[in-house]
Amino acid sequence: MRDVLDEIAAWYAAGETFGLATVVGTFRSAPRPAGASMAVSPSGEVVGSVSGGCVEGAVYELAQSVMETGRPVVQRYGVSDDDAFAVGLTCGGILDVLVEPVGPAAFPEFGEVAEAIAARRPVAVATVVAGPGTLGARRIVWPGRAAGTLAPGAPYAARLDAAVDDDARGMLAQGLTGTRHYGRAGERRLDELSVFVHSFAPPPRLLVFGAIDFAAAVARVGKFLGYHVTVCDARPVFATPKRFPEADEVVVRWPHKYLDGTEVDERTAICVLTHDPRFDVPLLEVALRTRAGYVGAMGSRRTHDDRMARLREAGLTEAELARLRSPIGLDLGARTPEETAVSIAAEMIQLRWGGTGRPLSGTEGRIHGETNIETLAETRGGVRGGPRPGVPGAEGGAG
Repeated sequence: MRDVLDEIAAWYAAGETFGLATVVGTFRSAPRPAGASMAVSPSGEVVGSVSGGCVEGAVYELAQSVMETGRPVVQRYGVSDDDAFAVGLTCGGILDVLVEPVGPAAFPEFGEVAEAIAARRPVAVATVVAGPGTLGARRIVWPGRAAGTLAPGAPYAARLDAAVDDDARGMLAQGLTGTRHYGRAGERRLDELSVFVHSFAPPPRLLVFGAIDFAAAVARVGKFLGYHVTVCDARPVFATPKRFPEADEVVVRWPHKYLDGTEVDERTAICVLTHDPRFDVPLLEVALRTRAGYVGAMGSRRTHDDRMARLREAGLTEAELARLRSPIGLDLGARTPEETAVSIAAEMIQLRWGGTGRPLSGTEGRIHGETNIETLAETRGGVRGGPRPGVPGAEGGAG
């Protein structure tokens, strides 16, 4: 929804009721992830995408129907047949799409939700997408309060709402979007009721230490991937906003002191590009004891060996050291700062989603593995004390 927020917020402010289509379920090689959105205005204007062009025409027609009836619909789009004009996904994936009317009467809390998203304040929207109860019933969940109900008029509404509130806040804290299953009264051991939780968490943070040309390239690719980028260096002559225009902030402080006072969560990525023991050893002492999902350090093999020896002398355990991605990046043969930034970003993505890092032409099976939101936190690494088992460190590196 972030991609279409400006347009639909303007429609809502004008008192219009528009059709909002949201991907609420994906299977196999679906082209867009859960949460991807497309909106259709009463005048027929379209913003956003749910499939990259495969089924947008059919969704457009469905959105117009939903605006007329005022009733939400969940529609599944699967593999297209041999007819080139058939509605389906040529990639072989399957999408479940919720199409609902949104306007001041149909969604009175939307203005507050849009305001929170625009201000980067955490909020989650939980919506019934299948099972008993009212399709499209929704509950808005903030860290400290909630509004709406998932079971209007039902005697068990409070129990269901409370169960979803707990799960939604947990998903919001990790930046997860996906479907949870419950009994009609919120029983977690049952799966008759499906609730889609769309999380709008602040963007994940990318902390880049070392104000060098490689850092400028990493800041650019990090911003492209949706991170809130901070560049930090103790040398004011190098750490300037002019040298790092893509960074959200440039900080002049000793790196380890800055990191020690900075909030770090499981979605945070830390890139140590200083490759100077005065900076990176005390910095990595702090970094490897945080909850950061990714900690990488630049340097040659010799630098890496020396760094590891110094970190052991500083008292870091083998489990803590195992979290370090060093030399940083995947082995892509990178040479330039820009190529190196791509190799670092590739490793961050690989660790986040549990990919192999191998060429797709040399693999078999699904391109996009099934994502289970109950275990996604572990696949991102660092959430439970270390990287996900089975995801190897880089053999080459960008240093």
